[in-house]
Amino acid sequence: MNNISFIPQGWENEIKVRVANISAQLRQNGIDAVLLSDNVSLYYTSGRVFAGFTYITAEGNVYYCVRRPIGFEGEANVHYIRKPEMIPALIETLPKTLALKTDVLTVAEYNRLSQVFPDADIVDASIMMRSLRSVKSDFEQRLLKDCGIHHEAAYSRIPAVYHTGMTDVQLQIEIERLLRLEGCLGIFRVQGNSMELFMGNILVGENADSPTPYDFAMGGSGVDASLPVGASGEEITSGKTVMVDACGNFNGYMTDMTRCYRIGEVSELALKAHNLSVSINHRLAEFGAGTPAKHLYDEAVRMVEEAALSDYFMGHAQKAGFVGHGLGIEINEAPVLAPRSRDILEEGQVVAIEPKFVIPGVGAVGIENTYIVRADYLECITNAQEEMIALS
Repeated sequence: MNNISFIPQGWENEIKVRVANISAQLRQNGIDAVLLSDNVSLYYTSGRVFAGFTYITAEGNVYYCVRRPIGFEGEANVHYIRKPEMIPALIETLPKTLALKTDVLTVAEYNRLSQVFPDADIVDASIMMRSLRSVKSDFEQRLLKDCGIHHEAAYSRIPAVYHTGMTDVQLQIEIERLLRLEGCLGIFRVQGNSMELFMGNILVGENADSPTPYDFAMGGSGVDASLPVGASGEEITSGKTVMVDACGNFNGYMTDMTRCYRIGEVSELALKAHNLSVSINHRLAEFGAGTPAKHLYDEAVRMVEEAALSDYFMGHAQKAGFVGHGLGIEINEAPVLAPRSRDILEEGQVVAIEPKFVIPGVGAVGIENTYIVRADYLECITNAQEEMIALS
């Protein structure tokens, strides 16, 4: 442990820039300091997950207030504490205005941290942090591109692990093994407490039309009511599609990629919808920075209506109200590609575009790619085969 720096090797300059950007936003908004405690924010501000808090001031000072793990004593900016009430003693000037990320705090946590700084006005840091994290630096983009390469490599081996008579759960286990062997960390970080998923979503046949309580593009009943999404144990049979939307987290940043497979021949309607999904991805990739996010959704809907496939778009029995989303450390970051979105695409943002369809009697079709927003186009970083792939 003594040979391991608190800021991981190679992250030092990146973390300095992030702290400086947060400080600039604090000054711009008239806030003295921000106190962060959720794993995503701790990772974003230090390059590691730890138990404790990151405290950043408008002047650019950063304090890492650590409970666990041990072993970083003596490092600059690292201060060991047993409880948050010890934080004020570390700080030269107590804040008059303190930002907390209220979208991830329980009421009890919020009340306790408010009492740690009883004289400070408490404001919300959620939108500020979400906005800062949405634009990825060159450093982050390299991590995401590397993730896309590993993600693609794992997907390329999926046909080799399929065999006749498999269920969707059995295939999912093999796909998860491929991903783990490729280096996948095996976790999706999702904003909010109401969305849960294990490594991804594998949907076969009619199960793709099973509604789920989660705000996902596709559903699936799952194998137990405690996790009602995804593979259900359905046998993979001829004439059905297999949609694979699995986790691409290989380094703390996530790519999102969906590919569609078929058993035997599928209907012309399914092939038409799948090919349209590919075309929508290519069309939306022609937009760049400065484009309102809702315009991408509107363009996708226009293409779907023109093809007379609206009944199947983004679900059949139950529909999703978006066509894409931002991602990075979490799988559901800004911007949101939805009809009422107020987001404007910014250069350096990363978005997943997933125009999918559910065809009754066949299953889910379509693709999803991850793109980096450039000045006048979207750069695809998940470059696996887009055509529907035959498993047998």
